[in-house]
Amino acid sequence: MSFHSGISTKAMCLVAAGVLISTSALAQRGGQQAPPPASFNAPAIPGVVAAGTAIELVKGGLQRTEGPVAMQDGSMLVSSNGILKADLSGNVTTFIENSNGTNGMGWDQQGRLIAVQRAPKNEKVGVLYPPDKVTTLADNFQGKPFNSLNDMALDKRGGVYFTDTQGIYYLPPGGTVSRIIDEVPRPNGLVLSPDEKTLYVHNKDGVYMLAFDVAANGTISNRRNFARYKSVRIPGHKDPSWDEDNGADGMAVDSEGRVYAATNSGVEVFSARGELLGVMPVQWGAENDNIRKPQNLAFGGPDRKTLYIVGAGTIYKVRTLSQGPQRPTK
Repeated sequence: MSFHSGISTKAMCLVAAGVLISTSALAQRGGQQAPPPASFNAPAIPGVVAAGTAIELVKGGLQRTEGPVAMQDGSMLVSSNGILKADLSGNVTTFIENSNGTNGMGWDQQGRLIAVQRAPKNEKVGVLYPPDKVTTLADNFQGKPFNSLNDMALDKRGGVYFTDTQGIYYLPPGGTVSRIIDEVPRPNGLVLSPDEKTLYVHNKDGVYMLAFDVAANGTISNRRNFARYKSVRIPGHKDPSWDEDNGADGMAVDSEGRVYAATNSGVEVFSARGELLGVMPVQWGAENDNIRKPQNLAFGGPDRKTLYIVGAGTIYKVRTLSQGPQRPTK
């Protein structure tokens, strides 16, 4: 071996060592994302899930996963680059190629798939499916475009509750949009109780989930603290997710009125009285200060006893003791 070859070999070793050190440091700062686990074990949550029930990975490695909604046979639609369909066998296929940046979705009583669509310069609430029914329902509030449309909830009258960074809106059937809540900063998830007499709203910057009474015409009143999150914002935390807010995102309810909340802690489950019943620990990457967590929830399966948990490019599902409410599906 020549002198120069020896130097080259040593240099290569130093470079390799440097790469390993840099990679390790990057992982500690959250630069590398931990792969999603194949499953989690659920703890016992009374009336919701039996101890040790597997929370199974259906699909990982997706670009994004948002706004799940069940189809009539219990298959699940999930917003990604387009709209994906996860069938009852776990096969994931493309259902709609171009979704205009859809986030939240829901079926109305006419069998139309309503979606909040957030493509740049084309944000709107509209019918996404079937193809011959595609139309815009609302694309502005008082002449101003929406800003980062996010989530939505449909009532049985055909009204749409939806959120963007500026507030929470209600679009009555055949009517015009009104902003019904503007005092909640950066609102995200929202869901109606099974009897549609209560609207639950996530407060990402707060300690409590909020609740409002809903009148027969869709208007709301009587704001109150409903449930105290287990997950709270931790200012200054090395993980930006914890530093930013409590992670409160998507929501679901079951037929008994229990409320399910996707947060930084996992899936928090509350009784209809706001008591924390337990947490499904769907969360990974915290050891690298890069938490990956659920973002949205929906009940599916032929008996509506499968809870789908989506977020961070993944789709998980878990068999529950509880049943999702009867909602329009297509």
